[in-house]
Amino acid sequence: MSVQILALVGSLRAGSHNRQLAEAAVKLAPEGAEVELFEGLAEIPFYNEDIDVAGSLPAAAVRLREAAARADAFLLFSPEYNGTIPAVLKNAIDWLSRPYGASALAGKPTAVVGTAYGQFGGVWAQDEARKAVGIAGGTVLEDVKLSIPGSVTRFAETHPVDDAEVAAQLTEVIHTLFGHAGTPSAV
Repeated sequence: MSVQILALVGSLRAGSHNRQLAEAAVKLAPEGAEVELFEGLAEIPFYNEDIDVAGSLPAAAVRLREAAARADAFLLFSPEYNGTIPAVLKNAIDWLSRPYGASALAGKPTAVVGTAYGQFGGVWAQDEARKAVGIAGGTVLEDVKLSIPGSVTRFAETHPVDDAEVAAQLTEVIHTLFGHAGTPSAV
């Protein structure tokens, strides 16, 4: 049985470098692990307790929660928008944190990585994502970080999977997450 890692990307743009980074993670997953790139964050309405009602949940939110329930761990890819976490990623965390007391993130190891155009690679947004996941009950791997600066120039002609340095760093992140997902406290 393999470890299931659910990847959520905080950018909706088709050519997003964070999406490319997530695609690289899918390819770099070690034997015994599967990284599933979740599709459909754009279809999930903003979290609203009035629509989070059994029997009438938005289909996109149901798909997200089902994928999260199957996951042993989470790998979040966050760009930085105006110095913070993108709304689409925060919204996914909000949906996964509910219903209260039954968070799909609860106790599951989570790593947050990403790339951004700025010189710090989106570190502020990634810190905010770690904070939100931790409050939502996820087991945030605080020491597992990868913030790649200068995405627009670094990945202008090269996919992240073909950048040897990035591929090695991302592989290390996935292996660490994989190791934590297999521990009894993370299940």
